[in-house]
Amino acid sequence: MEYISKSYEETQKIASDFAKTLKSGDVVCMYGDLGAGKTAFVQGLAKGFNIFEPITSPTFTIVNEYDGDMPLYHFDVYRIADSDEMYEIGYEEYVDGNGVSVIEWAELIEDVLPPCRYEVVVSKDYAEDENYRKIEIRKITK
Repeated sequence: MEYISKSYEETQKIASDFAKTLKSGDVVCMYGDLGAGKTAFVQGLAKGFNIFEPITSPTFTIVNEYDGDMPLYHFDVYRIADSDEMYEIGYEEYVDGNGVSVIEWAELIEDVLPPCRYEVVVSKDYAEDENYRKIEIRKITK
């Protein structure tokens, strides 16, 4: 699926609608440059799960947990040195848990990602507009 967003609010709406298709145990891998809108997308997912507390990127804590209609486990692995660190923080318990795990910078831990997952690529195009985003959502099944 491919979507075009021209605002922060549209990005959140796309994500909120997508959240309604997710189920317990799903993993959503986020890809995109700094400032592309990955965290805005996660904020929209949270709204879709009726989570209304502030959603921030867990750059230094690695994972934030949020409770709503569906638990949301939000990872930011930008500062992870290697995949072994993921196991040290209990990565498997989250991914195999009763919520949805969202992983920003998932390409950094490619070797430990589950074979079945969603990949969300958020890209910006300033030639179009400073708020223009293309959001691609793919289901991966191996």
